[in-house]
Amino acid sequence: MTRSDTLAPAGRMFAIVAFIEAATWAGLLLGMLLKYGTGTTDLGVWLFGRLHGAAFLVYVAVAVVAGAKLRWPMWALLLALLAAIPPLATLPVEAWFRRRGLLSTPRPAAAPGALAG
Repeated sequence: MTRSDTLAPAGRMFAIVAFIEAATWAGLLLGMLLKYGTGTTDLGVWLFGRLHGAAFLVYVAVAVVAGAKLRWPMWALLLALLAAIPPLATLPVEAWFRRRGLLSTPRPAAAPGALAG
């Protein structure tokens, strides 16, 4: 396993919080189905509304910190932040960032005139 294959601590935290944000979105959607679709209970909206609100705020903060620590380009930070808005979008964005190496420790910039190898 090479260094670029492992997640940086900030990348790992981003991945965990992205999953939690999506899970609370799913719970909120289920709660809305139970409240507005079947009319059985509003407990799901009450509980997951609060959990998702907290998860959303934590996700935004972690995305900003991860973007700074991992030196994401501006487009990546904006995409990560926008992914929190539509339901469950943080999951595919996190997977794509992982494949692109954006969650791994950034490699130091090569010195000017150094040969790439």
